[in-house]
Amino acid sequence: MALISIVTVNYNQPQATAELLKSINLYYGQANIEIILVDNCSEKDHEADFRAVNDQIIYIRTARNLGFAGGNNVGIMRARGDYVFLVNNDTEFTSGLIETLVDTFSASPKIGMVSPRINYYDDKSIIQYAGFTPMNYYTCRNKCIGQYEADQGQHNDVIGPTGYVHGAAMMVSREALSKVGLLPENFFLYYEEMDWCEMMRRAGFDIWINTNALIYHKESLSVGRNSALKEYYMNRNRILFIRRNASWFHTLVFFVYFIIFVTPRNMLKYFKSGTPEFVPVLFRAIKWNLSNKPTSSYLGFKKTGT
Repeated sequence: MALISIVTVNYNQPQATAELLKSINLYYGQANIEIILVDNCSEKDHEADFRAVNDQIIYIRTARNLGFAGGNNVGIMRARGDYVFLVNNDTEFTSGLIETLVDTFSASPKIGMVSPRINYYDDKSIIQYAGFTPMNYYTCRNKCIGQYEADQGQHNDVIGPTGYVHGAAMMVSREALSKVGLLPENFFLYYEEMDWCEMMRRAGFDIWINTNALIYHKESLSVGRNSALKEYYMNRNRILFIRRNASWFHTLVFFVYFIIFVTPRNMLKYFKSGTPEFVPVLFRAIKWNLSNKPTSSYLGFKKTGT
C-alpha cells in the first residue's frame, strides 16, 4: 500500500484530538501511514498526552494560530506520503476508510482530491455530506447533498465527480499537490477547501467523492455552532471566494445581491435570534474585502500566483 500521510490540526481540543488518534489506532495501527499532528499554538502543549495515545506521531507546534489553512499547510509540507489525508481533529475513522479513498484514485489519473461520506458523530445515522452541487456564482450558494437525511443507503455507491470536497476529510494526491500548491491562507477559516478545489480544476484535476468510505464528524466543535468568529469568516470568505474565482460580471451581480438582499436579511436574522452584536461583525467582514487584495501567499511548498 502507498504511504498515506494523515494530517490533523489541534487547537485547544486535546480530548477530541486524542479520540481521533485512538480511532486511527483502532483501524490502522500497523498500516503504512504517518500521522502528522499540528498544534496550532494551543494555550497548553499536550504533546505528552498525544504521544501516550500514539508515540509514533509527528508532532509540530506552531508559534501562532495559523488558522485551518495555515495549520494544514504546515502538516502538508512535512508529509512524505503518496497521498495526504487532511482530517479535522473532531472526526472518527471507520474501517476501510483510507483504503477506499486511495482506491478511488485508480479510476482516473485526473482525480486530484476525494472526500468520503460524512455522517454526524452525535447521531451516526444522520448524513452531513454526500457531495456538493456546483457553485452558483451569482449568489455564492450551493447545496450539500444528503445533509440531515437519515442514512438508509440512499447515497451508497456514489463514486465520481462532485462539486467540492468537504474540509473535514479530504485526501489529495502528491501529483495534485506538486502542481497546485497549498491551501490559500488568506481565508483562515471556511471556504478555503472550496477555493482549493477551484485551483485544482484550473490545473486540470477532477474533484471526486466516494460514499463507500465513511467518517464521523463532531461539527463546529472548534468555533461553536453560533459564534461571532464563525459569522465573521463565513461572510468575509463568501465574498472573498467570489472575488478569487468568479468572472467580473458574476462578481458585480454577486456584490449587488449581497448588499441589497443578504446584508439586510442577515441583520434581521441577528435581531430575531438575539445576537445584534453580530451586525458590526458583518460589516467588518464586508470592509475587509474592500481593503484587502484577494491574493494570498503560501508557506513555500509551491507558489501558484493566485
